[in-house]
Amino acid sequence: MGVSAPLGRRAAAEALGTGLLVAVVVGSGIQATALSHDVGVQLLANSLATVFGLAVLITLLGPVSGAHFNPAVTLTAYVTGRRRDTGPTLREVAAYVPAQVGGAIGGAVLADAMFAEPLVKFSTHDRSSGHLWLGEVVATAGLILLVLGLERIGRTVLAPAAVAAYIGAAYWFTSSTSFANPAVTVGRAFTDTFAGIAPASLAPFIAAQLVGAALGLGAVAIVYGRPARAAGTVVPHGEPELATS
Repeated sequence: MGVSAPLGRRAAAEALGTGLLVAVVVGSGIQATALSHDVGVQLLANSLATVFGLAVLITLLGPVSGAHFNPAVTLTAYVTGRRRDTGPTLREVAAYVPAQVGGAIGGAVLADAMFAEPLVKFSTHDRSSGHLWLGEVVATAGLILLVLGLERIGRTVLAPAAVAAYIGAAYWFTSSTSFANPAVTVGRAFTDTFAGIAPASLAPFIAAQLVGAALGLGAVAIVYGRPARAAGTVVPHGEPELATS
């Protein structure tokens, strides 16, 4: 399968990839808390599993859908692609974002089922604090700078390793442990386990992520300048250059 895959198949890849990503995040969190009472060890296990899982998912599904797995990436790809007639169309955005959110919820339910947790139990883990929101702004801005920057410098082949490495590092250098993804954030509200987030904390977290995405776009413009309008061939948007967590 390649970049010419029908929209339905690409949306399915986005749902599957986002779902498996959330299953990795939530499942490894449950496993970590069962094996250790040390919070540092729990976070280390959670972050390492996410790094490896994300790299595999981007490598596997990037050629089909671009492996966005993240509404912030899909929206910024749309914004940057309008000038050059590249990137997803509004129709594609309308297909990708619900697929990502639905997949994320399904991934949380799947992880709970694998570990005999209640299939749907909303998280009680409150994450409502200004410093956590700032952490989400920073994490998401850096992610967008990385994803779009790799495209601008022609190094998209590095996306699986680079994006996974960034997310793994951001687990540790941001106060919020780097959700950096509105769909994953929603999915993690459906599990009352280590990786969960209380539903009441969703709105400010997602707002911070969108602010971070806008700042990431600004950083790309400052560092790389505005891209020239494409002349002639339209570059397909389904390449791994848009891959992210």
